[in-house]
Amino acid sequence: MRKLTAGLFMSIDGVVESPNLWQFDSFDDELGAQMGALMGSVQTAVLGRSGYQDWSAYWPNAGDGDPFGAFINPIEKLVASRTLTGDLAWQNSTLIEGDVLEFLAGLKQTDGGDISLFSSISLTRQLLFAGLLDELTLMIHPVVAGAGRHLFEPDDPTTRLELLRSTITSKGNAVLTYALRAA
Repeated sequence: MRKLTAGLFMSIDGVVESPNLWQFDSFDDELGAQMGALMGSVQTAVLGRSGYQDWSAYWPNAGDGDPFGAFINPIEKLVASRTLTGDLAWQNSTLIEGDVLEFLAGLKQTDGGDISLFSSISLTRQLLFAGLLDELTLMIHPVVAGAGRHLFEPDDPTTRLELLRSTITSKGNAVLTYALRAA
């Protein structure tokens, strides 16, 4: 059985949207090393439509010198979208057919490395509340972003999580990994 994970950069005020606008001065080597370790077990990436469109416009042209580009470009990428159709241009990218929750639940039952969700706030929420997300890692930067989308919304159900791992980096980033608490 494969593990399904998600990781998001978050500001101290809960913003997860557009971390490139506020995380740059607190990203440190320790955070990079932890991300590298997490990526080491990932065999399949899952992206939402807007994440796919943003990343497919940037990462194929980023060059091989970037460690994340070297990771994300060749890996299998599955894209959850209700609006994209046809073949996807970014190498090793495939649209998920049918219900995304059913598809990912089935994929978890196959053999292989970890499946990791990238760059999708709404899909992260869906998977967590559906009980399909095995681990949620929040990389909280010591910055108040002030504006942007949050991971959770006021009408979300009360959901208990269990802290699996935690680390504080030298620049004050809190890396917290959670799982749904067993009932």
